Amino acid sequence: MPARVLVAKPGLDGHDRGAKIVARALRDAGFEVIFTGIRQRVEHIVTVAVQEDVAVVGLSILSGAHLTLTARIVEGLRAADAANIAVVVGGTIPPADVPRLLAAGAAAVFPTGTPLDTVVTGVGALTSPPQEKPCASV
Repeated sequence: MPARVLVAKPGLDGHDRGAKIVARALRDAGFEVIFTGIRQRVEHIVTVAVQEDVAVVGLSILSGAHLTLTARIVEGLRAADAANIAVVVGGTIPPADVPRLLAAGAAAVFPTGTPLDTVVTGVGALTSPPQEKPCASV
């Protein structure tokens, strides 16, 4: 069964071209993708993520509110007993904010210009089951 990914546009940002391109790249790579559309409330994103049983929530944020929105979504997932859902963030992210997003609970950050194959690989790494280490023979 393919991993499920929710691609969401939180806040007032109305630009969705990049989110749609990423959603298509993930779909083409074999993921099952749910796209919320633009201008979604934090509560709605959390509810859809839980209801759809996704492995990853991908946030596309161009508005500059990435720190606040990411923290609120991570907190919302924890409050919904869904802290196992990874949150990744893409969009207009200044390099200085990447460590702050990671500290806020983002599993990965993909600033504007990140190659699509890097995004697909990064999301794939978050949805793959942990690899078992081979047992040493005695």
